Amino acid sequence: MVAFHASALDGVARNPALPTPLLLRLLACEGGGDGPPRPAFRRARLPEAAVAVILAHPNPGARIEFAISARAEPSQRARLVDDPSPKVRAALAYGPEWHDPRTTVAPLPDDVCARLLDDSVPSVRAALLDSPHLGPSFVASLATHRDPAARRKAARGWEKLPTGERSALLADPDPEVRQAAALGECRRDARVTAELLRDPKSAAEALRHGILHRADAERCLAGRTHLAALAENPSLPHDLVERLAVDPDEDVRLAVSLRPELDEKRRMSIHFTVDALTRGDVQWVRDGLADPGVLRRAATSAHPLLRRTAAQSPHLPPDLLDLLARTEDQVVDNLLGVYHPDTPQEVLMRVYARLGGTFSAWMAETHPRFPREGLAARYADHPDGNYRRLAVRDPAATPQLIERLSHDLEVWTRQAAAEDPRLPLRRLREALHVPELASSAGANPALPEDKMTAVLERAGVPA
Repeated sequence: MVAFHASALDGVARNPALPTPLLLRLLACEGGGDGPPRPAFRRARLPEAAVAVILAHPNPGARIEFAISARAEPSQRARLVDDPSPKVRAALAYGPEWHDPRTTVAPLPDDVCARLLDDSVPSVRAALLDSPHLGPSFVASLATHRDPAARRKAARGWEKLPTGERSALLADPDPEVRQAAALGECRRDARVTAELLRDPKSAAEALRHGILHRADAERCLAGRTHLAALAENPSLPHDLVERLAVDPDEDVRLAVSLRPELDEKRRMSIHFTVDALTRGDVQWVRDGLADPGVLRRAATSAHPLLRRTAAQSPHLPPDLLDLLARTEDQVVDNLLGVYHPDTPQEVLMRVYARLGGTFSAWMAETHPRFPREGLAARYADHPDGNYRRLAVRDPAATPQLIERLSHDLEVWTRQAAAEDPRLPLRRLREALHVPELASSAGANPALPEDKMTAVLERAGVPA
């Protein structure tokens, strides 16, 4: 018989029914090239025996995969803090590079972060300070750290720092720390803003957020310096806002149109254009994604960027969710499909139909509202293979239909059928030898244990 295709091993590594003894055997394998299959180290709820094998694995690449797993418990990943490889410690320090946007990554314990920040290797310390997964208590503790880079990181969380730490950072001996602190303080002190405007490196951000003296604002207007940033400034006098609202620069007018104090009539009277695919990340709306008042203002606005930013909130009440679902805006549809757990099925299907590919497959597999019932009857014979793939999701799909779809002309449809536990065992065994189906067949939870064992043996995974 022809040997199993090599990708079958990757499938077995992510098979949810993989018995613990086979998992331990797979994890212990040193493998070739980059080591054992990556999915094995990113599984959820790994047993303690498996974690112990990973921590002692001789291949640093294997330990790195565990260090960046979004599914592993922080307390488990934290045990790599003393790993002999700086690359592993740096991977641990930064954490997962991608995770489901509907979830958050729990931070490492503060004491582990503190040890990583004191690591002897600069790349480990830098990875920690670049991490988006640090807890707020640890970030606040950085204000008194001996490393200036750590104090700069603390200054970026200015609003959460106690008064004493703020004062110390404003008088810090390191000029970059002082500048980072000043960029936080300028939001409440026009004198600090004026000082920052003298430095080209900090001028744009100071203009965007700082309290402004009118003379400084007029000077920027006269010199046409960073006008788009100036147009966002919350302290800008009303008459200067009105001047910028008719500025010849389109980016400046767009920035004015997004100001939070404008009423809807004035906002939409400004001449601006928005690209059809611009996501929309309006800061005052992003800051209020859990605020009912902010969400209502943004979701009911005619301004597409306000609506698109509101669509990123999982907290939209039913009436606003329904309103945004009817806006006929493709970007709004996409964002609702990613972020809101109650997105209407018709929106999810619109996104699926329009985008196809990996994103639609991910959404269909993970969104709690994506339809399932009736898909076989509707789509099993659809001319588009992207839709025939949906028939596999139907709980009423028969084994005969699943087998038929495993021979479909569209490879994604064949792969979806090969991973379905209703696939007849004869066809499932056959799929292990088909290059484009082997990984899906290996991940099929109906795959018998003896076949999983055979895949490991054919791949040279030692007992």
